[in-house]
Amino acid sequence: MHAYRTHHCGQLRAADVGSSVRLSGWVHRKRDHGNLLFVDLRDHFGITQIVANAADADFAVLEGARLESVLTIDGDVVARSSETVNTGLPTGEIEVRARSVTVQSAAAELPMPVAGEQEYPEDIRLKYRFLDLRRERLHRNIMLRSNVIASLRRRMVDQGFTEFQTPILTASSPEGARDFLVPSRLHPGKFYALPQAPQMFKQLLMVAGFDRYFQIAPCFRDEDARADRSPGEFYQLDFEMSFVTQDDVFNAIEPVLAGVFEEFANGKSVTPAGTFPRIPYRESMLKYGSDKPDLRNPLIIYDVGEHFVGSGFGLFAKIVGDGGVVRAIPAPGTADKSRKFFDDMNEWARGEGHAGLGYVTRKGGEFGGPIAKNHGEAGIAALYDALGLGPDDGLFFAAGKEAQAAKLAGAARTRVAEQLGLIEQGCFKFCWIVDFPMFEADEDTGKIDFSHNPFSMPQGELDALENKDPLDILAWQYDIVCNGIELSSGAIRNHRPDIMYKAFEIAGYSQEDVDRDFAGMINAFKYGAPPHGGSAPGVDRIVMLLADEPNIREVVLFPMNQKAEDLMMNAPSRVTEKQLRELHIRLVDGPKA
Repeated sequence: MHAYRTHHCGQLRAADVGSSVRLSGWVHRKRDHGNLLFVDLRDHFGITQIVANAADADFAVLEGARLESVLTIDGDVVARSSETVNTGLPTGEIEVRARSVTVQSAAAELPMPVAGEQEYPEDIRLKYRFLDLRRERLHRNIMLRSNVIASLRRRMVDQGFTEFQTPILTASSPEGARDFLVPSRLHPGKFYALPQAPQMFKQLLMVAGFDRYFQIAPCFRDEDARADRSPGEFYQLDFEMSFVTQDDVFNAIEPVLAGVFEEFANGKSVTPAGTFPRIPYRESMLKYGSDKPDLRNPLIIYDVGEHFVGSGFGLFAKIVGDGGVVRAIPAPGTADKSRKFFDDMNEWARGEGHAGLGYVTRKGGEFGGPIAKNHGEAGIAALYDALGLGPDDGLFFAAGKEAQAAKLAGAARTRVAEQLGLIEQGCFKFCWIVDFPMFEADEDTGKIDFSHNPFSMPQGELDALENKDPLDILAWQYDIVCNGIELSSGAIRNHRPDIMYKAFEIAGYSQEDVDRDFAGMINAFKYGAPPHGGSAPGVDRIVMLLADEPNIREVVLFPMNQKAEDLMMNAPSRVTEKQLRELHIRLVDGPKA
């Protein structure tokens, strides 16, 4: 017999009744019924009920074992009586009557419970993450993550991609987020950087002639934490393709993403591959107030500024006259809502830092609210007719500079839909956001800079850069979004040095700047670079969606807290003076006691 187990704890069934077995695992729960003791023994695979009575030789050992102690049990498989069968457990038709008990490892008193799903403070959960990971939900999430990654790999290989590993120690880049720097012992005063993404390396792989690349890539960015972003590190399905158009990229990755979601959707519907809607950036910002639209939300935002030009409502008329916009967000079927519903929405907007959220109420065709009073019934009726709204629909307004109004309208669209229960459940809705602007102007200085990825190919290429207003130039750049979560950005890359120099010139960079800051890439492009493009969907966010978790920490093995601290390993931590001397580093304030 094996030293520790003949079966795992999720394996035994009614067919095993009469067998002599050995199981090992953790004490999950205990129920003392006087002369009978029931113990749920748990391992990676499941739970088996162990039973012992007071006359058994090792009853006292089993009775004295604390929760989460590791035991090895020798015993016999017996059938449970019909009234005690547990249909919620795969092993629920049997139990193991203990003959001998060996304590492999005794557990101290627990700082947090493992059995059950009760909430516990985050600092305790992260400090004792090894215990947190024993809990059923977390264990299930991490296994889902592993299975999703395996599925992604399989599907990418099936699509003709080859997996390569790119460097972890690389050069710092002046673009993008803040780098994590690594001092060099051999080169005093110089630093490596951990890669924010394998962007340049994967493009260089295309230059080197490897046609379709992918990897499950670790990425490092010194950014603040958010619900959908880990501080420090994350993983992405990084891929790149040669001799492709935007359509080719979409056609390659849609079957991978749709397939993975269909595999793990647990009954939810998924947008089929080949049918992901493509929404231009400017249209998305207008209709949804965001470049990450949640298409489960049926509400559409409208630009209604023209209805207020020269109107009786002076505030909106002035905003439009000064170059601002007025955006309208429908609130369908709100005739039964009290005035408080609308006032609360206004207070919510103020709490978010906005001036407020105007509104019109309508009940049985009768308009209400200050905007309706000032704009006049005929004007509001014309607006409602233009938007196709009904006699019991309310309407909210966000007004101001375009960017601010779009932001408020987008947030209000989400909140109204949540308040009214309009967001469709049980589905994953994908879309592409396309046609991003290549450049943007600083609101205060007017300086032209890159809007998103500086290495994207401009639509119209060199001719557009030389002959169009920079703010009118679009890029072959795209994002993929699912249920309002941005999974990745991507682009058809700028592979020509002449176009790259000109694009950076418009953004205020000299040729010398480009040659210095992006030497590896620009030099490679001078020796024959294929047209290429790709993207990098975030693995953590994919799993977060599939697990239906609101926070990315619930799908990461050992996450940091919001302060980018690892409470379990006490990182970041001070290092010794000897280590600092070896790295030629002196701390300005010196190490604190």
